[in-house]
Amino acid sequence: MNTYHIAVYAGDGIGIEVTAEAVKVLRACAEVFGDFAFEFTEFDWGSRFWKKTGKITPEGYLKTLEGFDCILLGAVGDPANIPDRIAVTPLIEMRQTFDQYIGLRPATLMPGIRSCLEGKEYGDIDIYCVRENSEGEYINCGGRFKPGTADEVAVQTNIHTRKGVERILRYGFGVAAGRGGHLTLATKSNALKFGMTFWDDVLEEIKGEYPGITVDKCYIDALCMGLVQKPEFYDTVVASNMFGDIISDLAGAVTGSIGLAPSGNVNPEKRYPSMFEPVHGSAP
Repeated sequence: MNTYHIAVYAGDGIGIEVTAEAVKVLRACAEVFGDFAFEFTEFDWGSRFWKKTGKITPEGYLKTLEGFDCILLGAVGDPANIPDRIAVTPLIEMRQTFDQYIGLRPATLMPGIRSCLEGKEYGDIDIYCVRENSEGEYINCGGRFKPGTADEVAVQTNIHTRKGVERILRYGFGVAAGRGGHLTLATKSNALKFGMTFWDDVLEEIKGEYPGITVDKCYIDALCMGLVQKPEFYDTVVASNMFGDIISDLAGAVTGSIGLAPSGNVNPEKRYPSMFEPVHGSAP
């Protein structure tokens, strides 16, 4: 029987409550199926650890997590005590250090759940957002010059690599092939004439390898409008780090509640642990 070693990083606010319930469900699944087991190790990182040490996580926490099969994350954020940019730092570090470059965020209108969109019922909305999770807009590249002066300058650099863009697109094609056969790229190449045109170009280069997939591109602002006006049009949506973050929150909302939306941060090669979490925040 396989035993899976799970690191539990409950975090803050309701993250602690929902993670405790998730662990109960996982234990019940193991009991029902009987051919696998879970071993959970809990860490009090986040605001609880901050109050004791002045840090979100201990030194070497990534090395500690590397030995687990998987990470179960609750939610992070305690804005009354900790700036959000600090609270979320471990999430970004885990995604990048463990090469969790696939961000999977399905949004499905489930039976018995009411959408905020009138007339939508079970089966009408089934969107799968495939988010680039390791680079793009959320890398720590930039700085501020002459802070606090009239001449202050802030620089925030986005990085899109051919390796990163191509592998997320190819993964998206694989997802689309197992679903409705329709892939939409979220872009903004009319305004972001270097980074987003690069995404467009890589898509054009490889889409011919997937003849059974219908492919289109949509500007991010129009895509957000489309998710409200006609969400049933969309099947598999591939997006950069920030665009995927925005889209998946909106998709979660139109399928009933962001509180129901799941998220997987996946290293497909299994060289590092993957991380799974709800999309919702800590609701402090």
